[in-house]
Amino acid sequence: MGFSHAKTTHHFLLKNDGGVIRVEANDPNDAASRDQVRRHLKHIAKKFSEGDFAAPMFIHAQTPPGVSAMQRLKAEIKYEFEEVERGGHMRISTNDSDALKAIHEFLRFQIKDHKTGDSGEIEK
Repeated sequence: MGFSHAKTTHHFLLKNDGGVIRVEANDPNDAASRDQVRRHLKHIAKKFSEGDFAAPMFIHAQTPPGVSAMQRLKAEIKYEFEEVERGGHMRISTNDSDALKAIHEFLRFQIKDHKTGDSGEIEK
């Protein structure tokens, strides 16, 4: 992914209209990790919006649940990158019920595979 998992923290949050992938440097003074996270999330937001999910398939050595539907429904899904102090957030949103189900499947898989401890429950 271009950054250290030991120096960063991942979170996958489910929202009523999609979810958030949040990655931040653990050390507030670690500018290198912060910048690597930002580059990665910007790149991923662009690739996902094009229906390209090669990175998660490579990272997880399998096609994560939800990916096929997210590819098929790519025109219905919006990916927005936002810089935050220690890294970045990628907001995933949709108004399509099938796309929403796929996004939630994808994020729940990420929670489990990355062992983030996130609840997997939909937050308001």
